Amino acid sequence: MRITTAIFGIMTAFATLPAAADGPVVIELFTSQGCSSCPPADEMMVELAQRDDVIALAFHVDYWDYIGWVDVFGSPENTTRQKQYARAAGARTVYTPQFVVGGADHVIGARGMELSDAIGAHRDVSTGVSVDATRVDQTITITLNAVEPQPMNVLLVRYSDGESVNILRGENAGETISYVNTVMAWNVIAEWDGVEPLSLNAEIDGDFPSVVLVQGVNGGPVVAAADVR
Repeated sequence: MRITTAIFGIMTAFATLPAAADGPVVIELFTSQGCSSCPPADEMMVELAQRDDVIALAFHVDYWDYIGWVDVFGSPENTTRQKQYARAAGARTVYTPQFVVGGADHVIGARGMELSDAIGAHRDVSTGVSVDATRVDQTITITLNAVEPQPMNVLLVRYSDGESVNILRGENAGETISYVNTVMAWNVIAEWDGVEPLSLNAEIDGDFPSVVLVQGVNGGPVVAAADVR
């Protein structure tokens, strides 16, 4: 991946950004094919992925691989991301399934009402940060603006629309489970202080759709997001 950047303009205000995003609310599901409690949450993702008011992403972790089935989408990077959220929340453990809404609110398991309430709490709350992202061929052009400066990371997430997996061992042995919006890779592509608008280009490979996330550092809130296809 090749990144080029340009910074322009000046802003002077400083404030802590609220834990919500302009536009779609970002929902992250931390899940595992080796977890017997995860299929109901995976099913909820199918509905969430069809909504226009959210960006739903499934991060498969690898810490249940030892119990008999290696999650084909699991990665240590995804586990690291979940642990970062846990540290930010003051939690000592991680678990599956877990939904993280807006990078701030945590929902244990497939609790639809609790998840709906968390989404509602984040909807229509302005963070003062906006992101515009467009794709032409293999180049994504990203433009960011902020009213209130604060250290932030810009992430590029690549995901698969849909996959079905025959699970042969472990707690879900014999099940064929369908997964949507499965994260295949993610990277921090820029650090940004929000003082000046930021423009950057990211060169990508393959046809996976992408999401641009703007997020506080060290597991901070997601303050802006854009789905790019």
